[in-house]
Amino acid sequence: MITFKHIHKAYRVGGSDIPALQGIDFEIQAGEIFGIIGHSGAGKSTLVRLINLLERPTSGQVLIDNVDITALDAEGVRLQRQRIGMIFQHFNLLSSKTVAQNVAFPLELAGVANKHQIRKRVAALLARVGLTDHADKYPAQLSGGQKQRVGIARALATEPKILLCDEATSALDPQTTQSVLQLLADINRELGLTIVIITHEMDVVRRIADRVAVLDAGRVAEIGPVAEVFLHPKHATTRRFVLEDEHVDEGEERDDFAHVPGRIVRLTFTGDSTYEPLLGAVARATGIDFSILAGRIDRIKDTPYGQLTVAFTGGDVPAALAQLAGRGLAVEEVRA
Repeated sequence: MITFKHIHKAYRVGGSDIPALQGIDFEIQAGEIFGIIGHSGAGKSTLVRLINLLERPTSGQVLIDNVDITALDAEGVRLQRQRIGMIFQHFNLLSSKTVAQNVAFPLELAGVANKHQIRKRVAALLARVGLTDHADKYPAQLSGGQKQRVGIARALATEPKILLCDEATSALDPQTTQSVLQLLADINRELGLTIVIITHEMDVVRRIADRVAVLDAGRVAEIGPVAEVFLHPKHATTRRFVLEDEHVDEGEERDDFAHVPGRIVRLTFTGDSTYEPLLGAVARATGIDFSILAGRIDRIKDTPYGQLTVAFTGGDVPAALAQLAGRGLAVEEVRA
């Protein structure tokens, strides 16, 4: 659906070119939820704004459905933008218009003249986001979550094929964030929209995205399925995001558990094995003892997973590790 080819973007500041994106090459598939994560200044907002040409690349191509949108004229860009909805961190609602009028606004801009058609479309969209009873209210009368739902309804008004979410949950509390993410997941499933989410929160990506690209200093540091990137981070930037999500201090993570006896490994369970008593069964079979030093059990989108740091002593530890690996667990050596 979206292809970035050899993208470079620089800004002219004080007579010098300051690079924001350097050599971006990847694809976003039709119908997937794709996360773009990076710390402030990594280039993620610039990258997502290339998709609707709010920013133009210094060099390279952006293709949507195999059409090079960077080569389109002004009318072509206008028509292309009607296929792309966008929701924002701070909602960007028009304070002088009602909820219904905010949702209708893109249709009016697109030249839809039939008032009955607009009212019907607005009513359907407000029903989808659960705001039918708030149609005549103004943004100031709404909660943050309700404002974002209006933003989502407005973004869907012109029946786009792509939905861009620019830090769409950063201004919301955790409970409201979860409800908005669930709404986006439902929209993706029901409408088959391609959704691109940019965020600095790993938890948002973990809960909703299919794949993720990690940006660092304008480059793609790591890209892949969320479960692979989240559970087995290869780049230092990705690892920092994972530690932040787990509320672990980097210094604490580097601790080699010098005071703990035994062989220390990190075990990763996914799917049904997350809830099976594998450690106990392997301990009985091999005579080992184990101590759980750290861990968590959660879900990545619809897939349960567990990750435990475990110290093994006594018995036949190599046999225990072999049995765990043989049952589909990822076994990573922390300390031999």
